[in-house]
Amino acid sequence: MDLTLQKTITFIVFIGIGFLLKIKFNSKEELSGIKKIILNLALPATIFIALIGVKIDGALLSLPFLALTLNIILFSLFPYLMPLTGIKHNSPEYRTARLLVPSLAPGLSCFPFVLEFLGEDYLAKAAMADLGNKVFVLIILYLVAMNWFYSKRAIKAKSKAGKLKSLTVAMISEPVNIFIVIALILVFFGFNMESLPLFISDTITRLSVIMTPLVLLFIGLAVKIKKQQIYKIFSLLFLRAGFVAMLSGIFVVMANITVQQDILVLLCFGLSACSFWPFSHISVVDAQEKGIKKKKKTFNSTFGVNILALSFPLSTIFILAILSSGELFSNGYTIMALGSIFLLVGTTPFALKKVFQLKKKERGKKPNLILYKTSSTETS
Repeated sequence: MDLTLQKTITFIVFIGIGFLLKIKFNSKEELSGIKKIILNLALPATIFIALIGVKIDGALLSLPFLALTLNIILFSLFPYLMPLTGIKHNSPEYRTARLLVPSLAPGLSCFPFVLEFLGEDYLAKAAMADLGNKVFVLIILYLVAMNWFYSKRAIKAKSKAGKLKSLTVAMISEPVNIFIVIALILVFFGFNMESLPLFISDTITRLSVIMTPLVLLFIGLAVKIKKQQIYKIFSLLFLRAGFVAMLSGIFVVMANITVQQDILVLLCFGLSACSFWPFSHISVVDAQEKGIKKKKKTFNSTFGVNILALSFPLSTIFILAILSSGELFSNGYTIMALGSIFLLVGTTPFALKKVFQLKKKERGKKPNLILYKTSSTETS
């Protein structure tokens, strides 16, 4: 059996084990504990090992700006695509989707698979790109969320600067970012893993080993798809994936990228799941809107949870399928073709719903017409 296929089956087995373990995890706190171990220990250690062994050059330093550009394009583009999902303009669902769709969570949905399929060098590239994404989800989206909240409630943003300062401090103090900065400083001064004391390198290596199994188990545990709003979220995520694939394909062709691994890491990074950070901004706003009716709130937190719940397994399927496909996605044109398929699938649920609604209206009108004719005959 092909080695890549065997790796894919192993990942699916781990996700299945996580899904079966759901009955043993009775509270959100238990699941949150696993997520914290991943984000605060295993992931920082893995990224540290990847970065400290990489030679930093100008191309690597440009990756955060490319990721930030992707975030901004998705944020600017989706107001025009939201009607295709059935989400009403300027509604709580609309603002929630706009905040979540352009965000990326590569740590949980992309990095483990890039590491396993492409190696540490490409994990380092993905980690560098994530710095731009972090700036977007932690700072820019926070400003957007608070601006919408102040506009909706007609409140003057007196404390906005203070809140932004505290959020910036939180970003700087995040373990992943601390490890990235330390690794880059050590690389600058010529250090590598062999240069570090054994107890430090051994501890970091052992922490790194647990990341992939924990992430896969977490995905299995976190899968929770609700029937309500399912077609809207389904459309939203496929449209997102479609435009990411189209943009990636266009960039690959224009930049004349020919190395298959570079193409795969570019595509897989963009297909990462939606980030938890914008949802934390939504939660901050939601806490200040207690007592306000759902339809009049700035955001719809339930809709946000549902987007996240579907986003992680769907992104995992996309990324695993692409990395397991061999040389299929080795050029920009096949990636654009994939994007076209995703866009078609994304528009299908809303189109079908419209067709069913029209048929239902037509069936509702026919009895009235027959009744009118019958009454006219009796009168004559």
